[in-house]
Amino acid sequence: MSEAIDRTLNAVGPRLKQLRLRRDITLADLAEVTGISVSTLSRLEAGLRRPTLEQLLPLASAYGATLDELVDAPPTGDPRINLRPIACGDGATVIQLTRRAGGIQAYKFILPAGDDSQEPELRTHEGFDWAYVLNGTLRVVLGEHDMMLKPGEAVEFDTRTPHWFGATGAGPVEYLSLVGKQGERAHIRATSKAD
Repeated sequence: MSEAIDRTLNAVGPRLKQLRLRRDITLADLAEVTGISVSTLSRLEAGLRRPTLEQLLPLASAYGATLDELVDAPPTGDPRINLRPIACGDGATVIQLTRRAGGIQAYKFILPAGDDSQEPELRTHEGFDWAYVLNGTLRVVLGEHDMMLKPGEAVEFDTRTPHWFGATGAGPVEYLSLVGKQGERAHIRATSKAD
């Protein structure tokens, strides 16, 4: 094996650990999402084991990254982002629009028509969120406020305030969301359509 390949493979473990720590994910959480044991994940991150394709594929899916990003493949010169929709269990689709590690991340959400009688489950987490409606009506419950946002309207808030986003019974909604490092964790628990 060439020295370049050895260097690339030896750098994968630390890169995997860095991705996990930046997203504030435990090894146990990652094991649950990927189906890879905690001990194997730990050995991969420590560089005590070289990753196989069967391990890299679920890790890439869990991190919303490409295999090229996990192994730090040389750039191709093509600046386009390879958009891969992620299907959530509730019929929603999430598309990660940014790929750089750390910093603010951008997502596009597509939510199916909602049930107007549904009682929203408000959540809180560390971070800050911004959402901009592209199409449809986005219902936003933010603390004591219950708002209907139309295309072109935006909302910005501290995510420690109890909040919930959803579509109305009038139809689906598409919106963009920008989240900081702490808010990323709320968006990576979905599974890929390929799963």
